[in-house]
Amino acid sequence: MQHRIIVLGAGYTGAVAAGRLARRLHREDAAITLVNAEPDFVERVRLHQLAAGGHLAPRLFSEMFAGTGVVLKHAQVTGIDADRRTVTVRTAAGTDGGRRTDPSIGTDGTEELEYDTLVYALGSGWDTQGVPGAAEHAHEIASRPGALRLRERLARLDAGAHVLVVGGGLTGLEAATEIAESRPDLDVALAVRGDLGDRLSPKGRRHLRKVLGRLGVTVHEHTAVTGVGADHVSTADGTRLPADVTVWTTGFAVHPIARATTLEVTGTGRIVVDRTMRSLSHPDVYAIGDAAMAAGPGGKPLRMSCASGIPTAWQAADALAARLTGQKIPAVPLRYFNQCVSLGRRDGLIQYVTADDRAVRAALTGRFAALYKEVVCKGAAWGAANPTLGIPSRRRRIVRERSRPSESVAAV
Repeated sequence: MQHRIIVLGAGYTGAVAAGRLARRLHREDAAITLVNAEPDFVERVRLHQLAAGGHLAPRLFSEMFAGTGVVLKHAQVTGIDADRRTVTVRTAAGTDGGRRTDPSIGTDGTEELEYDTLVYALGSGWDTQGVPGAAEHAHEIASRPGALRLRERLARLDAGAHVLVVGGGLTGLEAATEIAESRPDLDVALAVRGDLGDRLSPKGRRHLRKVLGRLGVTVHEHTAVTGVGADHVSTADGTRLPADVTVWTTGFAVHPIARATTLEVTGTGRIVVDRTMRSLSHPDVYAIGDAAMAAGPGGKPLRMSCASGIPTAWQAADALAARLTGQKIPAVPLRYFNQCVSLGRRDGLIQYVTADDRAVRAALTGRFAALYKEVVCKGAAWGAANPTLGIPSRRRRIVRERSRPSESVAAV
C-alpha cells in the first residue's frame, strides 16, 4: 500500500514541501495530495504591489505540478481529526447541478480524506488584534482578495484623499511606500507604535526616513491605534487621524483550524513542533511556515515570514522522506541572514542581521537594494512554481516499520 501524504495549503511552504517530497519518494510507495482553496499560486510577498495597481502573472498549480505525481485537490479545508487521521474538505468538484458525479463527495461538496502523514501549511492571515472597527473598516493585504479590494478602493480615491497605513513592520513599510510612489496625488501616512524602523540599524533607519520623506509619507511615531472608523482612526492619546482608507498591517494570525484539533498548539494557535517540524503531540503531523511554532538559533521562535517558511518546508520534507526511507535525518539551518524591504519599485533596504534576526551595522540601500529584493522575490516564486526542479533526484523506496533503523538527527 502507498503511504498517504496530504499537504494542506499551497503557499510558498506547502508548494515547496509537496514538490520536495515528490522528488524524494518513489511514486509507487507514496501518494502525495496537495489541497488548496485556490487553483493558482499566490505570490504573497508581492501583494502590496498588487494592491497599488501592479500586475502579477498567474501560475496554475496544474502546470506547476504537471508530471510530478502530486495529486491536486482544489478545496477548502474545514476540519482535521488528528486522532483519526482524517481531513474534511469542501469542494465544488464532484457535483453537477446538484447531482453527485463522485459518490465519495457529499451533496454539499464535503469530502473526508484519510492520511498516514499530514503536512500542515495553512499559513496565516491578517490580525485585527481586536481593535474596534478594524474588521469593518480597515483593508488587509495578507490575502489576494484583500489586496484586490484595496486596489479597487484606491482606484476610486480622488486626489488629496487620506490613506493611513497602520503598522511599522516590513509589510507596513512596503505598503506605505508602494502606495505613495504609485499614487503621488494621495496623502499617505504611516502610524507606528514605537520609533520608525526601531529594529533596523542606524544606517537603515536613516535611509528609511529619507525615502519616506522623498515620497511625502507622513509618519506618526509612538502612535497606538485604538479604533478605526469609516474616515478616521482614533489613537490612545485621543487624537483622530484622517483616513479615507485604512490599511491594517499590524501582524498576522494563523489559520484557526489547528486550534480546534487535539494537536498541541500555542496560545496563538501555532502548532508546537520539534526541530524537524514534527508535531510534539502527533508524530504523524508536520507543521511548516507561519503555522508552526519552530525555534531558531538560541531557541528564539522564528518570525512569520517567507524567509522562515521555506527552510521549514525543506526540513519537514527531508525529515519525513528520511524517516520513511530509513535514512539519516538531515538538519536544515534555521537562521536569518537579512531582512529585505522594497521601498517602492526603485528603492529598497537590505538590512543584514545575526542568525537570530538582530540587526547589525551593515545595510544595503537604494536602487541596488531594490534589485536585490527583486531577485529574492523571483527566486522564492521560482522555487514554489518549479517545485521539483533544481533538487537532485534521490527517490528512495519506503522502508516498512519493522525494518526501519532507529532515527538520528544531524547536528545543526
